[in-house]
Amino acid sequence: MNDDVSESIPSSTEPRVAHAQAIKAGNTDRSTYNKLVTLYSKSNLLSYSLRLFHQIPSPNVVSWTALISAHANTLLSLQHFISMLRHPTFPNQRTFASLIKTCTALPCFSFGLSLHCMSLKLSLSGEPFSGSALIHFYSKYHLPDEARKVLDEIPHRDEVCYSAIVVGLAQNSRSIDALSMFADMRACGVASTMYSVSGALRAAAEVAALEQCRIIHAHAVATGLDTNVIVGSALVDGYGKTGFVSDARRVFYENLPGMNIVGWNALMAGYAQQGDKNSALELLNSMEARGLVPDEYSFLAVLTSFSNAGLAAEAEQWLTRMEVDYGLEPGLEHYTCLVGALGRAGRLQEAERIVMAMPFVPDAAVWRALLSSSAYHGEADMAWAMAKRLLEINPHDDSAYVIVANVFSVAGRWDEVAEVRKMMKDRRVKKEGGRSWIEVRGKVHVFLARDTRHESIEEIYEKLAELMKEIEKLGYVPVWKEMMLHEAAGEEEKKEALWYHSEKLAVAFGVVSGAAPPGKALRIVKNLRICRDCHEAFKYFSVVLERDIIVRDVNRYHRFLNGSCSCGDIW
Repeated sequence: MNDDVSESIPSSTEPRVAHAQAIKAGNTDRSTYNKLVTLYSKSNLLSYSLRLFHQIPSPNVVSWTALISAHANTLLSLQHFISMLRHPTFPNQRTFASLIKTCTALPCFSFGLSLHCMSLKLSLSGEPFSGSALIHFYSKYHLPDEARKVLDEIPHRDEVCYSAIVVGLAQNSRSIDALSMFADMRACGVASTMYSVSGALRAAAEVAALEQCRIIHAHAVATGLDTNVIVGSALVDGYGKTGFVSDARRVFYENLPGMNIVGWNALMAGYAQQGDKNSALELLNSMEARGLVPDEYSFLAVLTSFSNAGLAAEAEQWLTRMEVDYGLEPGLEHYTCLVGALGRAGRLQEAERIVMAMPFVPDAAVWRALLSSSAYHGEADMAWAMAKRLLEINPHDDSAYVIVANVFSVAGRWDEVAEVRKMMKDRRVKKEGGRSWIEVRGKVHVFLARDTRHESIEEIYEKLAELMKEIEKLGYVPVWKEMMLHEAAGEEEKKEALWYHSEKLAVAFGVVSGAAPPGKALRIVKNLRICRDCHEAFKYFSVVLERDIIVRDVNRYHRFLNGSCSCGDIW
């Protein structure tokens, strides 16, 4: 009889019945006991698993692995492993896979590193089971480069290994790498899984790569994975985050009979990013009508829609309803939405009182919301106070220095601007570089400010100069003071600093590359908040180019059309 599997015991059998039948039939060899240990653990009868294991006269690696797996995600599994080594019995790749998953869940990082070392010595780290577990392990500990190294050492990569690396890279905001790895997987002929497809969709969503989202969607349809609820939810999320809520809604309704609350929340979040509170509320009502109970993420989407629309009264009302009518305790993110809505409405003192009274220690996001609102309303003193709060949490948060310096410069308070600059210099804080990307024919092109690396850079700069001259004719005036430039800087210096922002370069490339034909929207993603000058310039670009320009910055979506923006100049 095979030592790994006992054909005499179906896996669906109730373990105590199977155990009694085995005893009655005199079938009490080691392989039968190994199978029973696993059956007892799957039925959550761990004490029976342990008792039966001790009845095995000579437990082998399969016996020990069954026991270790029975106690997965607990310290007992690690203790059983130590006992196994003392027996002595050497582990196999399945043993390592179970142990590494436990180290990921507990968490036990140091023990996981020791397991990796041992797997290397036993030449098992390159096996699919242990290798995929190690990829997941390093990804969960935010070490994507180590996860990539593990994958590179696996000679025969299966769909589990690829799924682990695609999901791991996506979870660690390595979206381009995740999409590249998904493409490699398909080129190698490795089958897709719901995890690799949903991971790739998550990566496409993070960089708002619409074409990639559509390519992966087509692949999901071809492989029959599009009807899977996890993939369906990821498609809704992907289209929503790329700004095409209409496509997200279409996928949602195609999968509606089996759509879970994750998919409902994803579509609501897509509406929320656009500030479409009517659609978000309508969807919430439809969800309840179908018998689904809203959770904290449902309310986060609703509150985000109010925050982005600057509707403070509605945000207050729904935060109260969440707690009183639905019995859900608002979290820190829910309060942050309320603070953002109050701030956008100019109710800064109320927003600050909410922060001080809420049952949470304010985090950086809360203080940044107040800082941004204070800056928008020109309240320099309050902005400085909020910046100090933010810097208490992270003295190297470059956004705090930049925002408050801009407020001071707009107010003409140059001594304070100099003070902020000195603080940055003393603390060796550098402003994070702005990055923008645009997708053309399935490839993502990334731009930095004053970029010179792109193969079409000369053509891009020529087109940008042409666009800037056109919008100046229409009345565009640069917003100098947004740039934290010294007041003595010359006009040409200021103009150069503003002209070559990454998002402007992306627009110019979008035009020269034919990213979208006339009449179609240009779509750009930015890693930071779009600056006030670019925001103003993009209004004019939409007139000159006679098309929509959609920008997803770190805060929200901006849709520029006919000289105005969907955000109402509040972001």
